[in-house]
Parts: sequence; structure tokens; C-alpha cells
Amino acid sequence: MASHSPVAVRYSIVIPIFNEEAVLPILLRRIDALMDKLDAPAETIFVDDGSTDCSSIVLEARARDDHRCRYIGLTRNFGHQIAITAGMDAANGDAVVVMDGDLQDPPEVVLDMIAKWKEGYHIVYGRRLTREGEGPFKRWTAGLFYRLLGRLSAFEIPSDVGDFRLVDRQALDAFRAMPEHDRFVRGMFAWLGFRAAEVAFRRPARAAGDSKYPLRKMVRLAVNGVIGFSDAPLRLAIWAGMSVSGLALLYGLYVIGLSLVGSHLVTGWSSTIVIVSFLFGVNMLMTGIMGLYIGRIHAEVKGRPLYVVGRRVGFEHGRAAAETPAEQMAAVARLR
Repeated sequence: MASHSPVAVRYSIVIPIFNEEAVLPILLRRIDALMDKLDAPAETIFVDDGSTDCSSIVLEARARDDHRCRYIGLTRNFGHQIAITAGMDAANGDAVVVMDGDLQDPPEVVLDMIAKWKEGYHIVYGRRLTREGEGPFKRWTAGLFYRLLGRLSAFEIPSDVGDFRLVDRQALDAFRAMPEHDRFVRGMFAWLGFRAAEVAFRRPARAAGDSKYPLRKMVRLAVNGVIGFSDAPLRLAIWAGMSVSGLALLYGLYVIGLSLVGSHLVTGWSSTIVIVSFLFGVNMLMTGIMGLYIGRIHAEVKGRPLYVVGRRVGFEHGRAAAETPAEQMAAVARLR
């Protein structure tokens, strides 16, 4: 068993994991090869986001045997964006790299990111040139989402960019000061406004296993991105309401005009039902949009921690990371 030593870490690699036992053998080999090529001490933090397969067993064993590896086990599946946050909260490095565990974010690209970081950039993100292994519908919806978000957002969010990025310590500290629960991490880093650069890469298909981002989760992430970084839906609700009210007023004046000139009005329930249904549908749509914003406010004011850590392995002999409020609350809970 390799001995642990309190060596100052320069690079931290954060990898969220959820039921990735099929890809772990390949992932661990490539991460080892990457860390061997780095020019300074590094750590890899695996964040187990409530896996139900053997991922936790494999990663805990690696954290015990390799002093460069850390393991954080969340008590349940909190979601990809929260798992990323948990790993970055625990990172000690001056430069922190976030990448997915399915190897669609090639570890070798990290070397190019580090080279950019040394040029003085605070954030270096990976831009996908291709998306191998994805169907036409997935590529079309992804492109549509980025175009829509680019038009609605008050600031520029890079297109064709996921969460694969390198973050400088200064930018990371600013990110950690943002406490919102419904997270869209790539938008949060774009909002910070730090000097950023890109590294283009060809995104390969998954090495093994199945995608952990089905359509339902993709839609939820898109909603978080739009609502979290744009008030355009609220402005849309206002203009739609005014437009419908204006049309209803014009129609009312039209009916009054027909009555004044003695025109015969055919009474019937069809037109009434159509108009009422249309107005009811618009009202429900606008109420739903406003309800999303109110729901986010409700989630924030409850003040619950972003995540709860059930187990940490590999942190005992290294530099201790600053505890987040979530970790402090979890520690108190374990002592009770």
C-alpha cells in the first residue's frame, strides 16, 4: 500500500461518478497516466453521487491505496451539478479540473488546458468539435438549447461547452461563494466574468456503460439554465398577457360595434369555448412560468445544504480542504 504524505497539491481533478463500474478500469488507468505526466503534485477526487453498483467499492479501495486519490461518497443521488460542486469544495489545487467519468471528456486534453492556464487565463473550458456516439435528435436539441440560451441570457455563455473545464483558484473561490441550489455550473462560471480561453477537442463516444443524462435530466438542466440566468420568461409572460388582453378588448369593441349597427349576432357555444380555452391556457402557461421562479425562491430560503457527505476517504493525511456549510452540517449530524 502506498504511503500518504502531506504534499502540497497544485492540480486537482474532480470526477463525478454515478453507476460507472463498467468504465472505471479504463478511467483509472488513463487518470494514472495523466497524473504521471503532470509537472507538479496532483490529486484526483472521485465524487460518488449515490451509485448503486460497485463503483463505491472500487473507488474507496483506490483512495486507500493511492495517496493521490480521494473519495467522497454522497448519501444519495443529488445530481451531476451538485456532485461537481462537492468535488470542487474539497479540492486543494491551485488549478481544478472538472471532467466526466465516462471518458467523453478525454483526460489527455487536461495537459492542453494547463498550458492555457499558465498563459494567465483563469478559466479554460473544453469546446466540443464533434459529438460522437450521439444521435441526430440529441445533437439537434443540444444545438437548439445553446442558441436559445445565447439569445435569452444577459451575458455570453459559450456554445458547445459542457462542464469539462479548468478553473483557477481565484475563480473557484468566487464560484464557491454562490450558494444557489438549482445549479447550472457552466452558466455560473460564465457569469463570473473571469478571463477565459478554450481548448477544442473531439468528443468520443462513451467508453462503456450507458448515458446518465436521459432526456428528462437534459430538459431539467436546460430549464435551470434559462431560468437561472435570464428573466426573459417573465418578460414573455408580461407581453403575452398584455397581447391577449389587448386582443380580447378589440374583440369586445368589435362585438359592441356590431350591436350598435343592428347586425345579427349568431349565438353559440363554440366560439365561447375556444376563446375561454385559449385564455385559460395562456393563463396557466404564465402562472407556470412565474411558479418556476417562485419555486426557486422557496428552495433558496429554506437554507438546506447543497449535499450531504456520507463518507470521505483519502483526505486524512493531505491538506484539509475548507469545510463547506454542507460538510459542517453533515459532520454535526454524524456526531449526534
